Amino acid sequence: MTLRIDIGGLPSARLRFAASPLAELTAMLHVLAEPAHHPQFADWAADVRAGLRPEQAERIGEAEFLWRSSRADFLVPARPRPTLAEELDDVDRIDDETYVTAALVTTCGSNRVHFGAPSPLADATARERAMDLAQARGPLQEAFAQRLLADPAVVRARVRHTLEQCADAFFDAAWSDVAVRLATDLRLKNDLLKRHGTGAALASVSGAVTLAPDGDCIIVDKLQDNATTARGTGVTFIPTVFGRPHLLVVHAPGWQPVVQYPVAEAGPAEPVSLETVTLRLEALAHPVRLRLLRTLARGPHTTGELAHAWELSSPEVSRHLAVLRRAGLLTSRRQGRYVRYTANLSDLTALGTDLVAAVLR
Repeated sequence: MTLRIDIGGLPSARLRFAASPLAELTAMLHVLAEPAHHPQFADWAADVRAGLRPEQAERIGEAEFLWRSSRADFLVPARPRPTLAEELDDVDRIDDETYVTAALVTTCGSNRVHFGAPSPLADATARERAMDLAQARGPLQEAFAQRLLADPAVVRARVRHTLEQCADAFFDAAWSDVAVRLATDLRLKNDLLKRHGTGAALASVSGAVTLAPDGDCIIVDKLQDNATTARGTGVTFIPTVFGRPHLLVVHAPGWQPVVQYPVAEAGPAEPVSLETVTLRLEALAHPVRLRLLRTLARGPHTTGELAHAWELSSPEVSRHLAVLRRAGLLTSRRQGRYVRYTANLSDLTALGTDLVAAVLR
């Protein structure tokens, strides 16, 4: 599964790397809303929640659908500005229909409100449908959607004020340090783009982001099949510290493509592709292969030894070993005329982590 961004004929200058205060603030808000996604920020999140006044916590909670399961597209700017205030001013310039539609996508459930469909602000059927979807998500979502559709201007002003309060409460203090890390990453990315081209710059973003062989498409390894185009607009890449492990992509029709990616840090290796994770899960789905792995986890064995241990034919064992080998779950070593197989315990151990990373990505 992949998300593809068409960049055919797009000059490299239209690929832009820039930091966004608004995108980082809403990444922080996502951490507060979904702390289980971000255990590395558990202490930070606990300190922030402890320091919030009750009315601030309530304000954040009433709008959290804009950044909880995913983020409203207008919160990840295609044209980042130096300050949060400037980016919030840009959001204010978005017309009500565009703002409301983007907000309802996150409030009602991803991909359930479609670009080009009748506006719920003007069409009674679309409005009823949006409210039905919001109601199915829960009473808080229903209440937020109802306020948003009844008076978009009031809700928009309230959301902006909430974000400004967050800046005072915790964002400004964190941003000074975060901005330094983002600036370091941006220097690297822009230098790679200038000196070595698009492919090298994308490779440094994430192992889940690649350039198609023909150079006309950016391929993002995501748990979805979708496509968008950057022709005539360009693509913006925004680094994030608090967004890890998510790789967020704005790709809805009518919006310029934006990729928010975690800055590189020491420790975890590059993400394992969704294709590899799927291949490994499928390899482990067969009971015979699980039995073979159980034996191989205890030490090296030949095909003949495995066949004898499990009362199988050698050709049958060979077929199962081939599946496990293609999935990268075995290592082999030749000793004379024998080939001995061993379970790749490190990748088996990491499979759960790799699966969660692929789902969250």
